[in-house]
Amino acid sequence: MLKQVSVAVVVLAAAGATAVVLTRDARAQKTPGAERIAVETVEITKGDLSTSSSLTGTLGYGAARVVKGAAAGVVTWLPKTGKVVKRGGVLYRVNDAPVPLFLGSPPLYRPLAAKDTVGRDVAMVNRNLKALGYATGVQPRTAGPLGKEVRKGEDVLTDSLLKAIKRWQRDTGLPEDGKLEVGDVAVLPAAVRVESVSAVPGDAAAGELMTVTPTKKVVTVPASPGAAGSLGEDDKVGLRMPDGTESTGRISAIATVAQPGDDPGAQQQVAVTVTMDDPEAAGRLDGGSIEVRVPGESRKGVLTVPVNALLALQEGGYALQLPDGRLVQAETGLFAQGMVEVSGAGLRAGLRVVTTS
Repeated sequence: MLKQVSVAVVVLAAAGATAVVLTRDARAQKTPGAERIAVETVEITKGDLSTSSSLTGTLGYGAARVVKGAAAGVVTWLPKTGKVVKRGGVLYRVNDAPVPLFLGSPPLYRPLAAKDTVGRDVAMVNRNLKALGYATGVQPRTAGPLGKEVRKGEDVLTDSLLKAIKRWQRDTGLPEDGKLEVGDVAVLPAAVRVESVSAVPGDAAAGELMTVTPTKKVVTVPASPGAAGSLGEDDKVGLRMPDGTESTGRISAIATVAQPGDDPGAQQQVAVTVTMDDPEAAGRLDGGSIEVRVPGESRKGVLTVPVNALLALQEGGYALQLPDGRLVQAETGLFAQGMVEVSGAGLRAGLRVVTTS
């Protein structure tokens, strides 16, 4: 047993938390009139300890974005909420002409009609037509009679590409002129699901029409900056669906900007996106609360005590105090959920030790 020496009571909220130290002299407890620290006793327990944590997320389709029309005219048709639109599908109609969806970037920002036009927008059109099964020919390294250089990421509006545009226009129901005007196609990064529709037929096309989301269900978790800091992209997590179904997923994105909480004065939160390994695990549900379990370090069958039972010795290390005042040296291991793993000679499950109240 250790001699009764001056010690400090260490209170830890969790592993890595800031320590709050209150100094006391164990001998002072026997001195009449000395100020006493309220204490109680607890049993040393034996079991499993883990730093895994549980967060609450929301099932959905991720962040929504607004779709605006870019062409003059009148909206004549809009999709229903929940409709999925893929590459080449009609996103809406203007003057009863379809506005198909192309994927990628940049959006059309100028008319494309003149042979030997060079640019990233030409490359975007070329990639989409190829993906839709149209032969667009071989791209040259230079363009026009002066041999204009074609930089990386750019393509040339060749005769073959112009012919492919005409074939696509014919098949889509557009005027077969080989010319693309700004607003003739909607360009988005990926296929979309219609989240809501803000326009109605008869509205001007050059305005806000709808909001769309990605097509795959994800779980969005609001986490404190501290909790988010311990997470990493591609980390595995466990998921518990609203109906109790168990599944798994991976962290696919962690926001870099903290946003205010829903309640005034609430701690700011960081949005963490979890992609489900099996989207079908959510069944037909499009929303609901999801339990997200983040695995951590674990110990099996170890002795544990509350962290506020630890006494920090002035000469270094930790001890546990028995009800009769004796101190027993303790080696610490894993800290988790207000408990700490301990080991040392004389320590056993069921032994009562002093802890602060």
